[in-house]
Amino acid sequence: MKVTEIAFCCYAVTDLPRARKFYEGVLGLNPVTVIDNKWVEYEFGSHALAIGCEPSMFKPSPDGCMAALEVEDFDGAIAELKKAEVKFRMDTYQSPVCRMAMVFDPDGNSICIHKRNAG
Repeated sequence: MKVTEIAFCCYAVTDLPRARKFYEGVLGLNPVTVIDNKWVEYEFGSHALAIGCEPSMFKPSPDGCMAALEVEDFDGAIAELKKAEVKFRMDTYQSPVCRMAMVFDPDGNSICIHKRNAG
């Protein structure tokens, strides 16, 4: 087997309209695929992040898979999230290669806000 890319990552949500307000309103993502009231995909180049509302398939969890969203302006993104009163799982952390913070979506899933160091 040869894996060529990640097709998509998906977060389970319990209330799709509420989740869309967060992902689109707070994170500023634009939906490209919407299937009924069960699935929404947001694309970034050749990658996609999805949210799904199908309780029989999977359930939200703060300890499941986590997507790291690369942002242009890390400090600005963190300020916007705090202004929107988003709950933080981990405040800003500086590693040797990046800066990151982790937030929760409305269902308690963890999302990483990320900025690689210049270099």
